[in-house]
Amino acid sequence: MGITYSEKSRTFHLFNTSFSYIMTVLPNGQLGNLYCGRRIHSREDYSYLLEMVPRAMASYVFEKERTLSLEHVRQEYGVYGSSDYRFPAVEILQKNGSRISDFRYKSHRVEAGKPKLPGLPATYTENDSEAETLILTLEDPVTGVELELLYTLFSGAGILARSAHFVNRGREAVHILKAMSFCLDLPDCAYEWVQFSGAWSRERHPRTRRLEQGIQSVGSMRGHSSHEHNPFIILKRPEADEFQGEVMGFSLVYSGNFLAQAEVDTHDTTRVLLGIHPEWFDWKLEPGEEFQTPEAVMVYTDRGMNHMSQIFHRLYGKRLARGYWRDRERPILINNWEATYFDFTEEKLLRLAKTAKAAGIELFVLDDGWFGKRSSDRAGLGDWQANPERLPEGIGGLAERIESLGMKFGLWFEPEMVNKDSGLYRAHPDWILSVPERTQSHGRYQYVLDFSRKDVVDCIYEMMAKILGCGRVSYVKWDMNRSITECWSPSLPADRQGEVFHRYILGVYSLYERLTSAFPTVLFESCASGGARFDPGILYYAPQAWTSDDSDAVERLKIQYGTSYCYPVSSMGAHVSACPNHQVNRSTPLSTRANVACFGTFGYELDLNCMTREELDQVKSQVDFMKKWRSLLQFGTFYRLKSPFEGNIGAWMTVSGDRGQAIAGWYRILNVPNPPYSRLRLAGLDPEALYRVSEDGETLGEFYGDELMYAGLVASDKNSGDSPHGGKTSCDFASRLYVIEKME
Repeated sequence: MGITYSEKSRTFHLFNTSFSYIMTVLPNGQLGNLYCGRRIHSREDYSYLLEMVPRAMASYVFEKERTLSLEHVRQEYGVYGSSDYRFPAVEILQKNGSRISDFRYKSHRVEAGKPKLPGLPATYTENDSEAETLILTLEDPVTGVELELLYTLFSGAGILARSAHFVNRGREAVHILKAMSFCLDLPDCAYEWVQFSGAWSRERHPRTRRLEQGIQSVGSMRGHSSHEHNPFIILKRPEADEFQGEVMGFSLVYSGNFLAQAEVDTHDTTRVLLGIHPEWFDWKLEPGEEFQTPEAVMVYTDRGMNHMSQIFHRLYGKRLARGYWRDRERPILINNWEATYFDFTEEKLLRLAKTAKAAGIELFVLDDGWFGKRSSDRAGLGDWQANPERLPEGIGGLAERIESLGMKFGLWFEPEMVNKDSGLYRAHPDWILSVPERTQSHGRYQYVLDFSRKDVVDCIYEMMAKILGCGRVSYVKWDMNRSITECWSPSLPADRQGEVFHRYILGVYSLYERLTSAFPTVLFESCASGGARFDPGILYYAPQAWTSDDSDAVERLKIQYGTSYCYPVSSMGAHVSACPNHQVNRSTPLSTRANVACFGTFGYELDLNCMTREELDQVKSQVDFMKKWRSLLQFGTFYRLKSPFEGNIGAWMTVSGDRGQAIAGWYRILNVPNPPYSRLRLAGLDPEALYRVSEDGETLGEFYGDELMYAGLVASDKNSGDSPHGGKTSCDFASRLYVIEKME
């Protein structure tokens, strides 16, 4: 790993064993990109990669010369309007109305490790040998605004983290209208674009199309990263698949409005932009003030999409997630929501907890309805004190009774929202985001608290800290159930209203930071009506997130499969829920519900007291299996084997670091009459090792790793459907878990 600079050619080369990233100072002082891809040899001069030729209708920087047109060179941080007509990375409004900037190279420095980004989540290092950071300082000589471009190269893999930092060293205020975290100009457009889109209950479905001339983009203007589009895209060569080929993943470590865009010009150059969405964004920068963009992370590999995902998994699981729970097996929980909804008493909760304890479950989570006058979704949000009619001895009393059973206790909050029917709103009606004299739109009968205000965040912190400080709470489910409308704050002047969306997210981050610092052993799980804020920014504070409100096993196959392209299994909240499923009314076998959920943090969300003895015995076996294998399931190397988006079968697997153990999940959506023979090719095993393969505790045989990976594991039905009176007849929504263990 290294970062070199050639004074003679004014060229920077960032490289490690697998990746090279090369930049140069252009003749006008701006920065240009020369190369991004597989590691190449270091040399002093790469000027042959800078191509400048006269083109008809081009505009040129230097008078009397037809060489440098910014439209036709690849830039590091493109600026519109000075011979470049593409969408820019930065746009700054000045006092005279101009939006033209000219950021020229001033200096640079290289630091070991990685600096923190103040007030923002970001990847990190635990020792300086893990990464090096190049900080390029550029300056606009007219406005005096200084721009630092940060590039952190991690060792051992093609990981590049980027962000931008602005300082106004001029004499007049400016307005930053656009400040992207990441800008990359690629020399061709022979890529497929993959985005991860959907809606509530069907989040993060991959959508693939060929890049074409023009704009391809996804984003959110909802105040959060959203169910609709995830802040993560992939550019892959058309021939690339899960196991081979050139792939680049781009991920934004941010939880608010975002834009991910690829612009292909008519000369087939591709510009990738990633950052805060510029719509509704306007950050006023007074002299002496600073602004830091969120971090964007790029992963490059020439070994296919599984390898790209595994790099993201290791990085985000070990160097983005933090704290006590980062490396610990997650407790198996029971959540009361689908068992009781708002209809519960303390005794009803305790009966559920006792049954759960008998099944081996470790954590009882009390969901919505425990506070204020909350008996429906129309009242109580914001009043974070226990309802004595339901919990006579408060949260502390219930938690003590749960702990006396030998279980831990968890609690649901929705701290960013308020109902108008609440004591908090009646005391502070000006604390919601709303525009004077305009309609106050509601979502789920609730309104968004103005987290751009410190006094609002302080109030919520004090209420939550009081509960966590004395209530023996071991787990917090942090929900957020609506998007932001009427985004306006009375605490800011008119010329700073464009800052509210971003300041809101900074307020969310500050509350998370204070709570996780004050209560470091509490396990936080983020939730936003399921997957509406499943993003790297939140993962920095909460090491797991509720993947989707849709807990149907068949739908979860797709949701968890799509989520796995960027996010580790340890981050995916996954539960065995009620049947028929409460979201899609589908009935699936209890075994399949567990076989899907075990590739996640794992828990239950149903009324165990309504189950038969046989079903409870099955639950206990599932819990025992998860306790035995959860370290492997949550922290192993994950492989996607067969996509549920492409056929009737889905499959994935996880492999231990030493390749000594693996578990593969096989899932068939609909039964097939008299089906053909089937093989499942496994991945990640030691080809020379002999493995024992078992299913449901029954040994299927002993096979070498190369057999399992290249010939495949026989996955044919044991019964074609011709023997109804003998053997095991297959069914819809069938699943299998294969346990693969290396023989001594």
